[in-house]
Amino acid sequence: MSFLKRSPWVFHYNASSCNGCDFELFAALMPRYDPERFGVINTGNPKHADILLITGSMNVRNVEVVRNLYNQMPSPKVVVAVGICATSACVFADAYNVLGGVDKVLPVDVYVLGCAVRPEAILDGILKAAEVLEEKHLALRAGKADKGEVPA
Repeated sequence: MSFLKRSPWVFHYNASSCNGCDFELFAALMPRYDPERFGVINTGNPKHADILLITGSMNVRNVEVVRNLYNQMPSPKVVVAVGICATSACVFADAYNVLGGVDKVLPVDVYVLGCAVRPEAILDGILKAAEVLEEKHLALRAGKADKGEVPA
């Protein structure tokens, strides 16, 4: 993370999960696990975020919201699918309004598996996302990457 003038900031969006992964995500961002020792800072504004953490499966009601959040983030940006619902929709896959995992809507860079995901695994996923963020930044500086916007 040598290129960053500041620490990578994460933004969380719950896309219709059961909240099990959300509780674990909040635990991972609390002082007990202390993500700030790795330079990770939680933000409430996607315009300041480098890493988008998504829990839950994609449904027809939140596709536009997720795309809007993603497009508001500055480039380079990284998407992390947290939990089995975010990766494959799991038990909700056969629901009439569920499209599937996050990768049906956005390009996902890191998958963190589990139901509910352990806080340690979430921190590992965030650190992997920071590595991907650095690679994307170097590619962007070299002119080998696009702006990363998802059309509606």
